[in-house]
Amino acid sequence: MPRRPVGSAPSPQGAERFHEERAAYTVRGTEQPDLERGVAAIRETVATLPTRPGVYRMQDARGEVLYVGKARVLRNRVANYTQVDRLPLRLQRMVSQTRGMTIVTTNSEAEALLLEAQLIKRFRPPYNVLLRDDKSFPFILLRADHDFPRISKHRGARKAVGNYYGPFASAGSVNTTINALQKLFLLRSCTDSFFSRRDRPCLLYQIKRCSAPCVGRIDAAGYAELVAEAKDFLGGKSSLVQRKIEAQMQEAAEALDFERAAMLRDRLRAATFIQGSQAINAEGLDSADIFALAAKGGQIAIQAFFIRGGQNWGHRAFFPTHTDGLGEDEVLTAFLAQFYEEVPPPRTLLLDRELPEAELLAEALRPSAGGKVEIAVPQRGDRRRLVEQASRNAAEALDRRLAESGTKAKILREVAEFLELPEVPQRIEVYDNSHIQGTNALGAMVVAGPDGFLKNQYRKFNIKRAETQPGDDFGMMREVMARRFGRAVSEDPEREGGTWPDLVLIDGGKGQMSAVRAAIEELGIEDLPLIAIAKGPHHGREGREVFHFPDGREKTLPVNSPVLFYLQRLRDEVHRYAIGAHREKRSRAISASPLDEIPGIGPARKRALLLHFGTAGKVRAASLEDLQRAPGVSAAIAQTVYDFYHPGG
Repeated sequence: MPRRPVGSAPSPQGAERFHEERAAYTVRGTEQPDLERGVAAIRETVATLPTRPGVYRMQDARGEVLYVGKARVLRNRVANYTQVDRLPLRLQRMVSQTRGMTIVTTNSEAEALLLEAQLIKRFRPPYNVLLRDDKSFPFILLRADHDFPRISKHRGARKAVGNYYGPFASAGSVNTTINALQKLFLLRSCTDSFFSRRDRPCLLYQIKRCSAPCVGRIDAAGYAELVAEAKDFLGGKSSLVQRKIEAQMQEAAEALDFERAAMLRDRLRAATFIQGSQAINAEGLDSADIFALAAKGGQIAIQAFFIRGGQNWGHRAFFPTHTDGLGEDEVLTAFLAQFYEEVPPPRTLLLDRELPEAELLAEALRPSAGGKVEIAVPQRGDRRRLVEQASRNAAEALDRRLAESGTKAKILREVAEFLELPEVPQRIEVYDNSHIQGTNALGAMVVAGPDGFLKNQYRKFNIKRAETQPGDDFGMMREVMARRFGRAVSEDPEREGGTWPDLVLIDGGKGQMSAVRAAIEELGIEDLPLIAIAKGPHHGREGREVFHFPDGREKTLPVNSPVLFYLQRLRDEVHRYAIGAHREKRSRAISASPLDEIPGIGPARKRALLLHFGTAGKVRAASLEDLQRAPGVSAAIAQTVYDFYHPGG
């Protein structure tokens, strides 16, 4: 069987951990799905496998990933798939579709576990347990690359220099904590550009939520002391910080400095509020994550509590998918491996059950945790009570989920009946446009399914075709539809990728429906269900939405209809997303400068030029000698700027 190198997958712990260029190869065939041929393809692969740890990917005839698995001994693990009689029906279906495999060898089984989790999140195979989560976890970031560090909420890659505190369960819990921390430590939350432009304190200083370092109301040493206290507080030394503030308040009162004493009293109240809102009975527990699993009705819920510095930073329920036929221990292990692929683990994990691969998981998490990770199942005391609390929350979350699923399933059936769809929709795409008199125009798409909104599949479309006139809503909708479904036709003409909608809902009336229908027909698509939702002539408390069909018919629903509420929610979500995207685009346009177009001019030099000349227009009109005299601008940069504006010399 021929081998060929495949593209490198990102290493979970850096390029030095393994070398996929040397260790990976693909075995691929062209047969149609069939159990016997699938087994034959796997047997041919087994003959080439080493007795080393690694990760394998099952692939179908098109090369799509069906399953990602890890193994301590690749040859032995993959050979198990050839013993069809011992496989559950779920894996027999997978084997029948398998026509190729990609193999990656690793240095250890722990590395294989990390890579497996990473590849599952990248490929989202249909036969793996999937952690469905639309958003990354929010953190509190205390920057360290400025003389007066900023405190802010942070999501995504942790590239900025500073201290990260989290994860928090929700953006709301982060915002509440940051507001209280501002009152407690008076740290700035403004951007560096806003900070540099201030010549008088802003409103946050007036309401005692900032110490106004931007205008010198506090010096660098005093601000550094506040930052140190904030780090101690967030790091679990809240009692020490409170005692220090109490002592300072007492000293101020004895010195008859009642204004300072009142300010310190307010800070002390903020500290008490934070501790009260995050209180949890976790004596002796510094930083830990607590997980408990509940299963019912073929679904699984996993409840997570996040404790950092002895404080509860929130909790969240997760509902992993593709769990049919798997043991609960296997689901929880797969969940934890994927969960910590992005989130830094604490040194302690408390679970409600023993995991067969607990030692392997602890070994895999050790590098990102910065030390030994303890995975424990408490049997008594406060830790046991915390796990029991997580178990109760998991069971309650699952009950709510099942009740909501039943309600949503019923509503979707009624949606299909009302909108005359051939089947219950599993993927609904909703579209809207946003612009101001034709400027900064864009289209927006949101996606909903049986489990709610799929926010990681939302899309924005910048209106950029020359034939689309500014302010032409119908033209913008035609462009959005042509681009969206033109790409769908070219990339997935057989509609096997799961990205074709079962219903397209348009925010608009007859005009938008005509524009969309024309764009779809030009692409040769005739069976895409289209519905436009528009406000009725008497919209308001007694008004009704009007639903426009492609054939010109109109329908309405009673004002108290659950189906109407559901469809309005879809429309409102795309409206919210479109307006937010438009505001973001408009803000970028407002803050843009003609200097941005000059190659080689970064933020620092742009700032230096604007500070020296005042406006971009004066930079354009400046002579070469004037440009060379600007502080922070070298002769080469001055020549670059001058040549850009005076190409003829």
